[in-house]
Amino acid sequence: MKPSLDIIVVNWNSGDHLGRCMQSVQSACKDGLELQQIVVVDNASSDRSAEGIEVTGLPLRLISNASNRGFAAACNQGARDSSAEYLLFLNPDVRLLSDSLQAPIQFMQDPNNAGIGICGIRLLDDQGHLTRTCSRFPTPALFFSWMIGLDRFFPKRFVSPPLPEADLNESRTVDQVMGAFFMVRRAVFEALGGFDERFFVYFEDLDFSYRAMQDGWVSFYLASAQAHHVGGGCSEQVKAKRLYYSLTSRILYCYKHFGRLSGAALLLATVLIEPVSRLALAVGHGSPVEASDTLKSYAMFWRELPSLIAHGIGACEASGSVPSAGAE
Repeated sequence: MKPSLDIIVVNWNSGDHLGRCMQSVQSACKDGLELQQIVVVDNASSDRSAEGIEVTGLPLRLISNASNRGFAAACNQGARDSSAEYLLFLNPDVRLLSDSLQAPIQFMQDPNNAGIGICGIRLLDDQGHLTRTCSRFPTPALFFSWMIGLDRFFPKRFVSPPLPEADLNESRTVDQVMGAFFMVRRAVFEALGGFDERFFVYFEDLDFSYRAMQDGWVSFYLASAQAHHVGGGCSEQVKAKRLYYSLTSRILYCYKHFGRLSGAALLLATVLIEPVSRLALAVGHGSPVEASDTLKSYAMFWRELPSLIAHGIGACEASGSVPSAGAE
């Protein structure tokens, strides 16, 4: 029997990207696999981007949420009734190429690769340049150096989490593949309880990969297969909120995986140090818009600080528990 695949796409105001993504799924080679369904979960988009995306020959199912449930929750929602052997979580700003589906499925079907739970492929921008594709697991020290920009000034001493292009010329085991193209065995997804819905957006793929590693599974980067990834996508429309969610998810991740002391230290640095470094960077760029977005992000962050501390401590105390993927 052919290995089966479900594709889950979470959409929020992605404009024309979603339609082009669906067209690319239709064009991708599917020999040797069974595409059971494509589930598009629309998180209350206001741009009508989820309308009229039906493509002839694609087993498409659309779930329309009345409100934005967040990326992790929507991914879990889309995967809930899946019976496929593999799940592919795909960003709407990704366009598949001919081998984007067939190659990773064949690779994971190889009995020698039975210990690989997650697979990513080579992601290229529209100019054909390699984009951010894989990352190292961060440490508290790495987070700290990252937030004050030490990795920019001393790149050899303070290595940033994303793997450089030189490390991605060949297929290899990695800590984490990016969530833009995130293929996972359904058995692994179910065993881990899906994505942790405490992460509204950002770091949910990192958290999942870390928990998979703790469970003995391997993440793998397959350089021989590729797809186009625009990057940023709909989050480019709301840069202030994007930074806000990135900050809150980072704090939650640190509390959850590094403990209360490290979480509190990172939180303190995020409140007292990082705003200054980010504003200095905006001034250096000569960008009042960047400075304004930074101030807006931190205004939201400071307003939510009490609840963020409570959620962080809760995640620390219950670090082994993940909200059920079937929870509403």
